[in-house]
Amino acid sequence: MDPTAMRAHLQGCYVTIPTMFHDDPAFSIDFDAIRRHVAWVIEGGCVAGDAVLLAGGAAGEFSTLTFDERVAVAKTVVEAAAGRVPVAMGGQTTSTLELIRLAQAAEKAGAEFLQVSPPYYFDATEGDFYEHVQAVANASKIGLIIYNTFWTSLSVSSDLVQKLADIPNVVGLKWATSDTGMMEYEQVVSRFSGRFAIIDNQTRYVNSHILGARCFEIHQANYWPQWSVGLWHRLERHEYAEVQNEMVRVAMPFMELITEMLRYTGGEGYLEKLCMELLGRDSSRNRPPTRDVRHVFREQPRQMLIQTGVPGVLPA
Repeated sequence: MDPTAMRAHLQGCYVTIPTMFHDDPAFSIDFDAIRRHVAWVIEGGCVAGDAVLLAGGAAGEFSTLTFDERVAVAKTVVEAAAGRVPVAMGGQTTSTLELIRLAQAAEKAGAEFLQVSPPYYFDATEGDFYEHVQAVANASKIGLIIYNTFWTSLSVSSDLVQKLADIPNVVGLKWATSDTGMMEYEQVVSRFSGRFAIIDNQTRYVNSHILGARCFEIHQANYWPQWSVGLWHRLERHEYAEVQNEMVRVAMPFMELITEMLRYTGGEGYLEKLCMELLGRDSSRNRPPTRDVRHVFREQPRQMLIQTGVPGVLPA
C-alpha cells in the first residue's frame, strides 16, 4: 500500500455507477447492463486522472443489495473498467465485522478504494466510528475514503478528521456539511487537503478546487460524461467563472428536479437512471421501497435534458 499513490488516483469526477435490474419479480441484477454502462462512461472520458467510479454507493442502491450482490456489483464494475479508471466500492454498513468482510472482498475483486461512513440506525459516537475505521484499516490494505453522511448518521467533526489522519490507509475524504454559514465545509477542505484527497459532495466545485480538493461527486457523468469531464478540465485550468456558470446552467436544474421528486419517493439514483433511459441507454427502475418514477416524471427530465443541451434525447 502506497498512500501517496492512492491519493493521486482519487482525482476528477467521482461517478456513482447505478445498479441496473431486470424487470422481473425479484428485481434481479442486470450485470450486462452495468458492464455496458461502465464501458460507455469510460468512452465518454471517465478515465484514470479524470474520474473514479464508485460501485454500490447510495445511488447504486447498496441498501437494497445483499452482501453477495454488493460484492458481485463491485467485481462487475472492476472487470468492466479493466484498469482504465480506478474503482471504489461502497462500504456503508452498521456492522464492523461486515465492514471488514466488505473491505477484504473489495480487495479481492480488484477495487482500489472502500468508501466508509459512520454506522447508521443506532447513534454512533466519534469513538465508535474511529474504532470502526481502525478495525478495517488493520484488516485490509485497501485505500479508505471517509464519507461524512451527516444526514443519516454521526456528523464527522474536524477533530475526528484530525484523528483519522493518523491512519495511513485513510486516503480520501468525501466531504459535505450541514451549512450554517460558519464555513465549516471550507475549514476542513482548506485544513486537510494536503493530507487527504478530498471529494466534494456539496457541489461547491469552485471553492473546493481553490482550497485544494481534487475530486467531486457529479451525477451528470452517468448521462453526459463528456460535459462532466470537461468541467473537471476547466477547473484544472482555473476557469472558475465558466465552471460556476455551467453549474447553474446544467447542475442546478437537475438538483431542483431531485428536490421535487423527493416529495414522491426516497432513495437515490432514480433521476440519473431516468435520464439514461431518455437517451436510449441501459437503465431500469430502482428496487423497492423506492417507487418507480419513470412514468410519473418522464416529461420533466426530458425537457431538462433538452434545455441544458444534452445530445441524443429521445422524442416523446
